[in-house]
Amino acid sequence: MEYDVHVHDMVVYGTQGVCKIEGVIEKDFCGKPMQYFELTPLDQSRSTIYVPVKNEKLVHKMRKVLSTEEIYDIIHKMPEEDSIWIEDENKRKEKYKEILAKGDRLELVGMIKALYHHKQERLSEGKKFYVSDERFFREAENMLYEEFAIVLHISKDQVLPFILEQIHSEETPKCV
Repeated sequence: MEYDVHVHDMVVYGTQGVCKIEGVIEKDFCGKPMQYFELTPLDQSRSTIYVPVKNEKLVHKMRKVLSTEEIYDIIHKMPEEDSIWIEDENKRKEKYKEILAKGDRLELVGMIKALYHHKQERLSEGKKFYVSDERFFREAENMLYEEFAIVLHISKDQVLPFILEQIHSEETPKCV
């Protein structure tokens, strides 16, 4: 099995967020020694995640972090990205769980947009935002913002202003 990840690479692992691959080590968790990728989540440096090297399904959850160019490309696509809203709450929960697990950044954008607009709509009607929707919103936002922050070398709370600045600078007509 050949992988496109190496020691010291930064990867996004499932919903755990951005992790650094510390190494490939041998551990005996189940009575027989196996090789594992040793990952350290950047926001929880005290924890360690062990991913069996020969478990394709789990290794497939490791996605290389985006490049700066890929982030700018996503930001430029954000205004046109469709919201992913599903009226049926159970179907919406399933779809959002799937999006979080898959980690497709543009789908995360569509999910965040849909939840943000729905939250504004609920609040304007004097209604509360569903707890599950709030949790999905925060999780998606955290996944996307953490990766953007690390790649762009800014703090997570600077990500949204950065995105908005990029989008607005595109909308502003340039005089030559």
